[in-house]
Amino acid sequence: MQVKNKTIIVTGAGNGIGREVALQLLSKGAKVAAVDVKEEFLKETLSLAGSNAASMSIHALDITNMDALNALPEKVIAIHGHIDGLMNIAGIIQPFVRFNDLDEKIVERVMNVNFFGPLHLTKIVLPYLLKRPEGHILNVSSMGGFLPVPGQTIYGASKAALKLFTEGLNAELSTSKVGVSIVFPGGVGTNITKNSNVEIKGMSDAQISQVKMVTAQKAASIMIEGIEKNKFRILIGQDAKFMDFLCRLAPTYAKDFIRKKMAFLLD
Repeated sequence: MQVKNKTIIVTGAGNGIGREVALQLLSKGAKVAAVDVKEEFLKETLSLAGSNAASMSIHALDITNMDALNALPEKVIAIHGHIDGLMNIAGIIQPFVRFNDLDEKIVERVMNVNFFGPLHLTKIVLPYLLKRPEGHILNVSSMGGFLPVPGQTIYGASKAALKLFTEGLNAELSTSKVGVSIVFPGGVGTNITKNSNVEIKGMSDAQISQVKMVTAQKAASIMIEGIEKNKFRILIGQDAKFMDFLCRLAPTYAKDFIRKKMAFLLD
């Protein structure tokens, strides 16, 4: 689906990859319904849109709130006239602790934001997409969605659930005019730890910033290109590509490899 002249809902548009996706979509001639839980972040995104701001609407809501999700499509249509695409980008990580030490409320919050939020919004928006000449749904999983990461077991479970949901949706819609993509980012330079209220034990912000990562701008560009080429699986970063290959070739070795790499976070 070419994004020009299309109206696309983007969750997590207040910062990070979501913000970059929203801005790049605008630059390519799309209309954007920008969604985020923090209105002040959305206003920052809107201010960065510059001359393209007229093509963006902002919608401050919690994607775990069903009433807010149900009301969203008609609000978007009232402003933009129709809906052609949905990009579920919003997500959070968990504290870097073992499952046994993880608070039950955090378990529920991670699953609700990362899996049930995108699932419910997709369910709500899909009927509108099926009425359009063409449409697209893109869900962002994670390298942790196919690779077990100690200290991020529930985060990984939420992203693995989103992965399989998206793959099933792709199969169901394969004969329709609605394309479906699943994204597996590796390390991307965003503020997800801060926005998730999570600290990385043993690493300062300065050290984290020095880790080689794909920029949010590059990740956004890859995702939009994936939509326009109707790609099913989109891997972002050499780390994601390598671990995807390794998990298929030697899953036990891949699991142990990551466990040793992440051991310092749990000691």
